[in-house]
Amino acid sequence: MNLASLLTIAIESSKKAGQEVLKYYNRGDYTAEIKDDNSPVTSADIAANDILMAELSRLTPNIPIISEEVGAVPLAQRKTWSRYWLLDPIDGTGEFIIGSGDFAVNIALVENGWPVIGVIHAPEHRITYFAQKGAGAFKEHIRGTDRIRVAAYDGQRKIKVAISRRQELGLMGQYLNSDFQYEHIALGSCSLKNCLIAEGGADCYLRVGPTGEWDTGASQCILEQAGGIILNSEFGALSYNMRESLLNPDFISLGVQDIPWKEVIIPHQARR
Repeated sequence: MNLASLLTIAIESSKKAGQEVLKYYNRGDYTAEIKDDNSPVTSADIAANDILMAELSRLTPNIPIISEEVGAVPLAQRKTWSRYWLLDPIDGTGEFIIGSGDFAVNIALVENGWPVIGVIHAPEHRITYFAQKGAGAFKEHIRGTDRIRVAAYDGQRKIKVAISRRQELGLMGQYLNSDFQYEHIALGSCSLKNCLIAEGGADCYLRVGPTGEWDTGASQCILEQAGGIILNSEFGALSYNMRESLLNPDFISLGVQDIPWKEVIIPHQARR
């Protein structure tokens, strides 16, 4: 099955899961608990996961699946996979719980260690971001579908930094060179912040703290196809399906490359 067909399947599956998530969100009748990694999970996460697993297993039975809400597959088994689905049934579960609306269903297709399809469906906002390697990045909304690109930079304006609503700005100060001027834009959900960069609403996002490969896979494809990039905090490439652990290092999502990022972002070893 070609990538275009798989992208259609991913979009339709994300919307089906999103409809179910929205039912829980609007009714407020979900249950919530804390997982072993201290992150929240709700009955809506599990319901979305069940739909995604069922749909993708039915429509693409020969493509294995990794999901945040399913037990980890040992590296010895998955390292032989040439392609697989990578799922985050609800990215931004904390935002779902507090009622901000900034949560999304994430689906990526990883091929030979790199995301080649990315779909991020935000049901409360009625927005779907999607991309396919070599075919561009797009935003579907109630008025239609637009191709998206990272914002241009003329060297004069402030650099727009996407942050969490609950993130302390002092934490970001150790990463940002004070020789530049910044504007901070608050938004929930890791993937939605990356999509904000992809559509030109922000220039960078610095993530300090634990995330999984499912948090970045879909939005990495979207951001790359829009002209951006995601790197680890030392400006190296993120990797997929290369380690026993599926946790990411700290990472930096970047927009247009005209910004001198290696001057703007202070590397870890240079921080005090």
